[in-house]
Amino acid sequence: MQLRYVATIAAIGLSLAGCQRTTEGFGDSSSSLAPLQAQPVGGVQSGALPPPASPQMPPQPGQFPNAPQTAALTPGAASAVPPAAAQDVKKEGMVGSWRVSNGGSNCDMFLTLTNLGSGSRGGTRGCSGTLSTMGSWEVSGRQVSLKDRNGNVIGTLYKTADSRYEGSTSDGQTVSLSR
Repeated sequence: MQLRYVATIAAIGLSLAGCQRTTEGFGDSSSSLAPLQAQPVGGVQSGALPPPASPQMPPQPGQFPNAPQTAALTPGAASAVPPAAAQDVKKEGMVGSWRVSNGGSNCDMFLTLTNLGSGSRGGTRGCSGTLSTMGSWEVSGRQVSLKDRNGNVIGTLYKTADSRYEGSTSDGQTVSLSR
């Protein structure tokens, strides 16, 4: 056991020996460069700022783009008012893999907590139609909004059981998630 202590101390000593300075003149004031002198700057200008862009005056090129518009849901799609039987939704409880039933076909949906715009990153595998464009999701009250990669709402879901969500896509197809 004593040999182990000696070997450990020797290894530490050898590693610290490599940390010593061996460059000649390093840190000597005779070999250091003189500090740079401050340079004069042109005069400071002042003036009034232009007025902010108004609805009558569109933003100039190079400014921030407009926020994505929310796709209007069709009359057959889920409304913004949750059904009376909808349960409370916790974002953390939705994270992970889900089996999706949409329009008679099945596929997979993956939800994460990685921020993406105003929601969280998500995606699908093997889905067709509207759900194939899913890029993010967001919880607002009892409603879960599925969004495409441009931030437009492509579907809404409501929690109907512990591991089940039901709703519809923006084109009116029913959709359900289960584990």
